[in-house]
Amino acid sequence: MNIISFLFQLVGSLGLLLYGMKMMSDGIQKSAGEGLQRILGLMTGNRILAVLTGLFITMIIQSSSATTVMVVSFVNAGLLTLKQSVGVIFGANIGTTITAWIVSLFGFKFSISAFAVPMFGVGFLLVSYKKIRKESIGEALMGFGLLFLGLDMLSNIMPALNADNVSFLTNFTNKGAFSIFLGIIAGMIITMIIHSSSAATAIILTMSYNGLLPWEFAAAMVLGSNIGTTIDAVIASIGTKVNARRAALVHVLFNVSGTIVAVIFFRALLALVDILVSGPVNQETITTHIAMLHTVFNVSNTIIFLPFVSQLAALTERLVRPKVDETPDTYHLEMPQGGQKEQAAGAIVLVEKEIADMTEIVFRMFNRVRDSFANRTIAAKQEYKEAQIQDEDYADQMHQGISQYLVHCLDLPLTDNQRNNVSQMLEVVAQLESMTDDCNSISILLSRSIEKNMTFAQEDLERLDPYVELVNRFVLFIREHINRHLNEEKLSEAKTIENQIDHFRKNLKKVARKRLESGADVRSELLYIDLVRQLEKIGDRAFSISEALYLTK
Repeated sequence: MNIISFLFQLVGSLGLLLYGMKMMSDGIQKSAGEGLQRILGLMTGNRILAVLTGLFITMIIQSSSATTVMVVSFVNAGLLTLKQSVGVIFGANIGTTITAWIVSLFGFKFSISAFAVPMFGVGFLLVSYKKIRKESIGEALMGFGLLFLGLDMLSNIMPALNADNVSFLTNFTNKGAFSIFLGIIAGMIITMIIHSSSAATAIILTMSYNGLLPWEFAAAMVLGSNIGTTIDAVIASIGTKVNARRAALVHVLFNVSGTIVAVIFFRALLALVDILVSGPVNQETITTHIAMLHTVFNVSNTIIFLPFVSQLAALTERLVRPKVDETPDTYHLEMPQGGQKEQAAGAIVLVEKEIADMTEIVFRMFNRVRDSFANRTIAAKQEYKEAQIQDEDYADQMHQGISQYLVHCLDLPLTDNQRNNVSQMLEVVAQLESMTDDCNSISILLSRSIEKNMTFAQEDLERLDPYVELVNRFVLFIREHINRHLNEEKLSEAKTIENQIDHFRKNLKKVARKRLESGADVRSELLYIDLVRQLEKIGDRAFSISEALYLTK
């Protein structure tokens, strides 16, 4: 029964942590707007400020795990970029050393869980009293509170770690390099169990002060705790967007790489600590040595890796790829440089790949539209709305980025055919972006029809089926032929599909007008006509793309 109880409490604590992070992230997105984003952007505007931000936050809440989880949620909410998050994570690692100094000097550890219940209570009041109009802020505060409670519960459900039940570690000390390796593993496991490197360091300090751990083994455990503390960021990144998962990986890479460097220079690191503490290790000074080691390790780590923030972010982008049907948060396309004709040709090949990716977004969005016509309740689901909005927003960014890129391409030494193709690509990109707008508009209309309890006759929905499939046929046609020159035969095929769509649209609108004249529900019929018109616009844009492809050489 004890095992079952433990498992239930573990699952519940993890659920509380993850739900708290989601609630906080949602509240931030709703309440922050551009104002908080500008403030956060200012605070993390350069690497030094980003480090100081992470340091300051962690000094206040006394938990690098909580800070890193918040960073992951900020990245997930789009309020921090991946590069900005790197510096904050560096600073959080330095900030967490304050706890070691407090324990070492005063024997006191401050608990962030003391804020959890009051914070949740304040958030609940803001959510409950609608007149205040601060529901989103209240939701974010409730999320903070649940996050802290989750972290605290994860620590409390584990057996209390004290000198008695970890005394077995003394059997593995004084064995040279093997002891250092075991110490790192032990520190990592203890920190992963209690979900707090600060708490793990406090335990190491207590055991060392009581003479249970020698200096070198305790130092190795401190290094291991820096790896174990990354578990919370990894857990918090489950189910988040790609950049949030990358931010969690930054934390893992930073701490693991720093530990490897520290192990390589282990003796030198301990000698430096002895110099800074001004004296050899004994029972009276060992806690100060451990606190100083913790500080020197994290400060040195930050100094070493801070110049390589961009490279570290780029590495995580390579290691963590978007999931299937997942769109990154931001779009970036490096501008082409002036030079030779070969470079110009390479630039055009690169932009063709980007246009193909943009076409895939259109295809993905219209597939969701097809599904929602088959079952309208799909359009009302939050995940469906979020996916359409995210894809549409990313397509807007692609439109801007690719268009700027193509304009720069015109300054390269292009042939006449290449210059003509660049002009046609600008038209294709503009039409693809408009198609994503149309897909999102259809999704909004379908969602609104459910929210306002609008009903359509089954025969009307059945009439739409072949119309939707005809538009889908055109979307597939564009997907198949994108970046290819269309000959007369293919352009004629595109024109045939366009004419069929126009013919369907006229018939469907005619039927809807007759129903209006016979006294049908005005709101439903007007919305039905809007849906028909939006679908036709997708066909019009597909034909414009076909014409642009026909004019390419």
